[in-house]
Amino acid sequence: MADCGCEFEAKDQAQQKALYWLLAINGVMFLAEFGIGLLGGSTALIADSLDNFADAAVYSAGLYAVGRAAHHKARAASIGGVVQILLALFAVGEVVRRTLMGSNPEPSYMMLMGAAALVANTTCLLIIARHRQGDVHMRASWIFSANDVIANIGVIVGGALVYYFDTRYPDLIIGLVVGFIVLRGGIRILKDARQTRDELQESPSSEST
Repeated sequence: MADCGCEFEAKDQAQQKALYWLLAINGVMFLAEFGIGLLGGSTALIADSLDNFADAAVYSAGLYAVGRAAHHKARAASIGGVVQILLALFAVGEVVRRTLMGSNPEPSYMMLMGAAALVANTTCLLIIARHRQGDVHMRASWIFSANDVIANIGVIVGGALVYYFDTRYPDLIIGLVVGFIVLRGGIRILKDARQTRDELQESPSSEST
């Protein structure tokens, strides 16, 4: 019974199901937040939407890695880390651009969209929770979801501060913070993937599907 592969197959199916849900939720939230972010002139929402886009790209890579050898899983996580870092740099650049060019964020859009995103990403966090100690690409997915929840709370707080103080700067600050949260997550994922590859090189016989 131990050699039938049933345990691995069940594990792979559970990972695939979780990743499909995460991919669908983040894809929808990217479109919604990016559109509302442009409409409401919010750098925080745009940065948060790019985080969702990065997550969706990484979950796609994770789906490719499910059921494959450990080095494929490490590669998928590395791709996710690089995508996160690139989009984080873009988000920071957008904050700088709007700081120089000016912006007029709509706080109600920020708070409502931030709340919707918080519900969506909390759902993602619950879906991926059982896999957070699993393979490297699933650990990366856990990091993405946890970062998303933190970023969503930041967007809501930023919207409230924009409304209360009647100034755009909380939006710019939250957008910058979200960008750095995504950047930190990408670096953490790359380190985790590199550690996994190093362990495989030290013990090649341990690599399995």
